[in-house]
Amino acid sequence: MSKEKKAVNEEVNTSEETVEQTVDTPNGETEETPVAETEEDKNAKLAQQVAEWQDKYMRLSAEFDNFRKRTLREKMGLIESASEDVVKSVLPVMDDLQRAEEANKKSDDIEAIKKGMNLISKKLFDTLTQKGLKEIESMDKEFNTDVHEAIARFPVEEKKKKGCIIDVVEKGYKLKEKVIRFSKVVVGE
Repeated sequence: MSKEKKAVNEEVNTSEETVEQTVDTPNGETEETPVAETEEDKNAKLAQQVAEWQDKYMRLSAEFDNFRKRTLREKMGLIESASEDVVKSVLPVMDDLQRAEEANKKSDDIEAIKKGMNLISKKLFDTLTQKGLKEIESMDKEFNTDVHEAIARFPVEEKKKKGCIIDVVEKGYKLKEKVIRFSKVVVGE
């Protein structure tokens, strides 16, 4: 056996640890004497360590639970404030629609009504564009399942239109770069 293994075996075989104890002698001097640590002392130390670890675990668990609840509240607050911002930006368009509705009751000029509705529609689209809304361009593009939803296939004679979109039934939109509504399209085959 190597010297290292003997040393390890000797450490394992010793069942009692020695602790130095300071003792006062009658002549006023102090001297340190080794005292054997009993099993009860070992168990008491282990029990104390277990209690400390359990306390740390409970505190960490409670701290994590509080963190989770706090972040959930913050997330809900962000969602509410974000929707509030969008609603506030759309309110002027809603006011315009109500004014247009009142004007339509009084007016017989069809061209003026059309022009007013086009202006309101443009204002709404511009407002939503400022909030990050983008229309997905689909017509005559190659069918892409990441942004398009095929609702029908239609036979085409031109080879270059096969696999391409030949009609858009419902426009699709992205908010920033996330698709919030897929374009519903007819694909040529």
